[in-house]
This record gives sequence, C-alpha cells and structure tokens, in this order.
Amino acid sequence: MTEVFGTLPNGEDVTRVTISDGRLTAHLISYGAKLQDLRLAGVDHPLVLGTETLEDYFVNLRFFGATVGRFANRIARGQFTIGGETYQTDLNEKDRTTLHGGAEGLGAVNWRVESSTDTAVTFAVEQADGHMGFPGALLARTTYRIVGGALEIEMSATCDKTCPISIANHSYFNLDGGADITSHMLHIAAEGYLPVDDKMIPTGDIAPVADTKFDFRTLRAVGEAGYDHNFCLTPAAGLREVAVLSGASGVTLRLETDAPGLQVYDAQHLTAEGQPGLEGRRYTTRAGLAMETQMWPDAPNQPGFPDAVVPAGETYRSLNRLTFTA
Repeated sequence: MTEVFGTLPNGEDVTRVTISDGRLTAHLISYGAKLQDLRLAGVDHPLVLGTETLEDYFVNLRFFGATVGRFANRIARGQFTIGGETYQTDLNEKDRTTLHGGAEGLGAVNWRVESSTDTAVTFAVEQADGHMGFPGALLARTTYRIVGGALEIEMSATCDKTCPISIANHSYFNLDGGADITSHMLHIAAEGYLPVDDKMIPTGDIAPVADTKFDFRTLRAVGEAGYDHNFCLTPAAGLREVAVLSGASGVTLRLETDAPGLQVYDAQHLTAEGQPGLEGRRYTTRAGLAMETQMWPDAPNQPGFPDAVVPAGETYRSLNRLTFTA
C-alpha cells in the first residue's frame, strides 16, 4: 500500500509504503528512506521508535529509522585525503565532525520509490559531485523486503569518483513498548570495540571487551552504563549473526549482517521531557537501542581500520537480516 505521509517545505510529497507477509508488517517513508513503524503479528506494540508526523523527523528524531550516509557515523574534522587531494565535508556536529554524511546526508533527503510489491520496496536517490563536500556523483538504493518472516535491508551505492562510503540503517528498537530499554537483554558477538576521544572519534586502538562494560559476549541487560561505540565484528564474506536483543515481553530480535562494524547507541541524548512517538508515546532517555551495521567510524583517516574507500564505478553493498520471534 502506498500513501502520502506528509509534505516537505519545498512542496514535495513524502510517500509511505507498507509491506507485509501477514506476520511482519513494515511501514517505510521516502524521507530518509526510513523505517517508520514495524509490527509483529500477535504483539500489540511497535518494535521500533518512530513518529506519525513528518515534521517530528526534521530535528530531534531526524535519524530515527533512517538510511544514513553517504558515510555513516563520524569523520574527524570532516576531512580525509584520497589520491593526494584533501576533502572538507560538512561539519554538522558541533562544527567539528561530519556525522552521517552531513546536514543533508542520505537520512535527511527525500528518496523516490523506484519499485514496490506487497513484500518489498526499493528507494533510490542521487547526490551531486561535491554534495556535502564528498567527491563524485552518487546513486544510492535501499531495499526493504520481508522474506520468510524476516526483514531484510539491502543498501547499495555507486559513485563516479573514488569516495568513502558507509551506509547504515539507524532504527531504534524497543521490543517491549515500555519507557526504556535498560532491562532488555543483549548479546554481541564481538571480542573488541573502538575507544573514542572527547569528540567521539576513535583513538585508533582496538580494545578488548573483556572485563569492560562493553562485554556482551554473554547475554546480559543493557543497563545504564552508556553506549555510543563501534563493536569490531569478526570478518565474514556473507551474513552472520552478530547480535541478539530480547525484551521482557518475550519478543527477540536476531540481527545478521555482512558489515564489519556494529555501532550500538542507547539514545541517551533524548531528554526527560521526551519526543512525540507512535501511538501517543513520549520517547525519553534510553527509549530505544540503535544497532547500526556499518564500516568503522572515521575509517578514511584510520589506516588500521577496514578500508571504507570505494573505487570509482564500483558498487558498495551491505545487507542486514532482522528476525523477530515472540
């Protein structure tokens, strides 16, 4: 089903597309190629944080459910060098880092619906050479499909100049429909994580999770320790299970990806006053948990990290599979 979700200030309509296999139902909007709502049959609450009004996505809920890029996460000083040429990208985070591709990155523009069926939709968008300071004209696509009761998210992009590319889905999950996710149980299949400096930029070290708050190798509660860090996943050529999230309601999410990194963020930035959400909810501190599969943050400036620079004409791809059970 396709309908108009809202209208942007420039007069463009934002489209909402619903896909379903009868068991899992996803509502997607073209603004930011966002996952706006997600429902599992037999469960009476949404599984992701979203909002029913387009305007709520313009500021505080900007990245909620969005397809973010062209480089997800942070680039230090908004600078990187390719082939001897240094590029300056949009400093949209406290005038000191580029976050999720800049102020008009993929998560903050209106994509077009390229194709849709009852169980799948593909969004596409172009960015011009120099957009937000990045080199090359970019064509990006995000496909959401429901297969075998699971939601697959496939992200791809091709650029006509060599460019760093990392595209991530930025959904926040709350499997109980409650006020916060501190009691959710989390497992992450990672032996290491990236420590960060006061600007949230990786120091370059890969630290072991053992004997730290980052050790989720055994299922345990998320808690209130505070997380906005990249977990270093074991390299793989295809999908492998990297995280399990379980709520007290009995709903469990199993996350598979082919990406090398998993950024876990507990929405600690949300205020006690809250932000408007689905079904009249107010999203307050730690209302949801983001699990962003991606290249490692600041990878263009970190020679020891997995290479995130895509040669001109080649295609970047990343695939996630989210399986929900209750």
